Amino acid sequence: MSDEQPEHRRRMRREVTLPQLIFLSIGGQIGSAWLFAVLSAAGVAGPAAILSWVIAGAVFMVIALTWIELGGMLPLTGTVVRYPYLTHGAFTGWIIGWAAWLFAVSIPAVEAVAVMTYLGSRFPGLHVVEQVDGTTMLTWPQGILSAIALMLVFYVINVIGIRKFSVATNWVTLWKIVVPVATFLLLFLVLRSDNFSPAGGFLPLGGASTVHAISSTGIAFAFVGFRQALDFGGEMKNPQRDSKIAIVVAIAVPTVLYTLLQIAFIGAIDWQDAGVTPGDWTALNSSGWASGPFFHALDAVGTAGFAAFGTVLLIDAVLSPAGAGWIYLGNSARVSQALAHHRAAPEVFRRLSPRGVPTIATFCCFLVGCLFFIPAPSWYQLVSFISAAGVLTFLMGSASLSSLRRTAPDLPRPFRLRWAALWSPASFVCSVLVIYWSGFTTLVTLLVTVFAGLPVFAAYTAVRRGWVETAVAVPLSAAFLVAWVWITASGGWFLAAHGGGHHGWGFGLYAGAFALCVAAFTAVLWAASSPEGRRHVVGGIWLLGLLLALLPLSYYGEYGPTGEHSIPFPADTLVIAAVSYLFFLWAQASGFRTEDLDELLTARQEDRPQEAVRVNSVIIGLE
Repeated sequence: MSDEQPEHRRRMRREVTLPQLIFLSIGGQIGSAWLFAVLSAAGVAGPAAILSWVIAGAVFMVIALTWIELGGMLPLTGTVVRYPYLTHGAFTGWIIGWAAWLFAVSIPAVEAVAVMTYLGSRFPGLHVVEQVDGTTMLTWPQGILSAIALMLVFYVINVIGIRKFSVATNWVTLWKIVVPVATFLLLFLVLRSDNFSPAGGFLPLGGASTVHAISSTGIAFAFVGFRQALDFGGEMKNPQRDSKIAIVVAIAVPTVLYTLLQIAFIGAIDWQDAGVTPGDWTALNSSGWASGPFFHALDAVGTAGFAAFGTVLLIDAVLSPAGAGWIYLGNSARVSQALAHHRAAPEVFRRLSPRGVPTIATFCCFLVGCLFFIPAPSWYQLVSFISAAGVLTFLMGSASLSSLRRTAPDLPRPFRLRWAALWSPASFVCSVLVIYWSGFTTLVTLLVTVFAGLPVFAAYTAVRRGWVETAVAVPLSAAFLVAWVWITASGGWFLAAHGGGHHGWGFGLYAGAFALCVAAFTAVLWAASSPEGRRHVVGGIWLLGLLLALLPLSYYGEYGPTGEHSIPFPADTLVIAAVSYLFFLWAQASGFRTEDLDELLTARQEDRPQEAVRVNSVIIGLE
């Protein structure tokens, strides 16, 4: 399996400059989150939501550190997906890749929902949004069909090609920065200082809510966009330099911007206009302001100037989510490409158009993304799950870095992370904490959907690589899928919060059946595999163990469904950190020199003379 494209193809594809990469990364983060997360975060943490943004910025900077070294070492399209294959094998790679693909294909749909939600708030006559059990959702057919039409626009922009795609993104990103800045400057003029310390003070809902807001309200969702600097790695002009600069800037700028927006929004809350008792922060999420927080905040001021800017904000409510939407549709196609590179998806996903765009992969991602409108066409319902799925993919940065330091010590590293023995486990622990802070219901949703991809690995990847016979893999996958659906339906914990409570098995029975099903599938897969296949399965057992361990810890922790909090905050966070560190050590030891890595390095070595010519021509100004 050759990982490399012909030289002329790579020259065609490497068209993203550093400014364009920064715009892509920031543009991927300033989307719907700035329009909705400020209200959602305030509803969970009160004024302490300001701290939530600051903590999140620090946490994601730690998470990103390991990816800076990786991004410069082997710049690849779909980096977040491809490194697990290179360092821990195909089993780990598929689990992370499946999570990354679910994350990427769902974001364009969420951004389309955000656009329709704001438009519905301003123009109720469109009948595109409605309130269902206190949650703002798209209507059928007007709302959902309009969102699908917007998704089609995202697709068209992507197939135009990376050059025009980057130009459009640059202009939209400039707009997306200017409007939020103008918004918080205007709202600072009407700041109500008493909003920061009403009944209950600055921390009315406790410290646990401050970190819970990071994962459950869209704050983490706002930061995962830094991955654009990684996923477009194969299209950078100078990846070794550009990726680290883009990652740092892409986290620092949104941290400052979002923190100021949160301050401005809290200070601008007009409790009477929102129909909420002053200090009743949790009621904000079901108030009339939920469909357009900043629009309603500006409109409540009651002056012509603020109302006029509300029109500008409405335009931004279309452009900001739309800009993030078309960026992530391109990202999802590159995730599909990365999976195809490792024989986990059809080869047709690697096919490029004359413009250098994976058109078929982009179209498939567009179709699958539209399916997310069916179960929950609501920004508030989807954002927590999407955030957890995205962060799950990031924990591989530390594991992959540590593995490569051992298995490929001589690989050139343009940026070498100092004190990696400290930052690698810290990055891993931070990733797991963000997943844990999302809460039990979100964790169950994440685990059910992630483990639902296991049969695909057995029936497709393992068979295609020649590790398992089709006669064994297909029945095994079918049996697991049937058992998985039965356990999920009978257990009653999947999406329980959205269904009005839990109706099904007790947690002990559910967790036992859940773990037994995954363990039995993995054991049979290992027994039926060739020696090489077994090596790959063993390389991913640590990841299964980590995810299964989080289930009971989450149930009995601060964010469990019973409210008993057997392990209250902050003890629960300390327990999760300790358990995460142990699994980091296991992940570190599980890495090995994979055949995928050897093939990649061989291809790079054979092509080095041509690359040297290209580098020299850049230096002397011929390109």
